[in-house]
Amino acid sequence: MKRLFVKNKSKLREVRHARIRKALGGTADVPRLSVFRSLKGMTVQIIDDVSRKTLCYASIKEVKEKKAENRNGKVATSYLLGKVLAEKAKAKGVTKVKFDRGGYKYHGRVQALAEGAREGGLVF
Repeated sequence: MKRLFVKNKSKLREVRHARIRKALGGTADVPRLSVFRSLKGMTVQIIDDVSRKTLCYASIKEVKEKKAENRNGKVATSYLLGKVLAEKAKAKGVTKVKFDRGGYKYHGRVQALAEGAREGGLVF
């Protein structure tokens, strides 16, 4: 049996992401909502994996207002980012997606993004 000895956190995340991606694939009917998180920002895409096209894209840079309902900092911005992405997706006619957390824990900024997207009207 092959064992994988990786000490680097980012490499471990990539391994988790690859494992998740095996099971998750987006179609034109139900595309994939992909999350990338860095120390300073966050980007989100809605991807149709069959035709290999990005249907819509949003990043932290597009969110101008940094504060929202009793939230501060990056988590609040991620929540607003989810709402912005949901608006763009609705404009493209996308309402249902598969959530690909990108190997990150469903916690903090990733969770806030998902909550904002759900409140914006996306179903996953």
